[in-house]
Amino acid sequence: VVPGETALAFYKAKNPTDKPIIGISTYNVIPFEAGQYFNKIQCFCFEEQRLNPQEEVDMPVFFYIDPEFAEDPKMAKVNLITLSYTFFEAKEGQTLPLPGYQ
Repeated sequence: VVPGETALAFYKAKNPTDKPIIGISTYNVIPFEAGQYFNKIQCFCFEEQRLNPQEEVDMPVFFYIDPEFAEDPKMAKVNLITLSYTFFEAKEGQTLPLPGYQ
């Protein structure tokens, strides 16, 4: 991905059980210092997702890397940014706080 250009990626999720699952995904950017330059335009994270038994879905993430990434001397040796997700089963009545908000 070239800094400043938008990109679309898909993450595959599968419910291998015989029961429906409702879950919430959180994300992580590695290296941590590059996270300030990673901008999600549209994402499935922090929203409940329902997966039926044995269902497999592709979940889209529309994003870009801020062009200032290329100007930051601390990012000069960063050639790879990894975006990962963790899918947590939601508990009834439970909500995850949005980062930076209390």
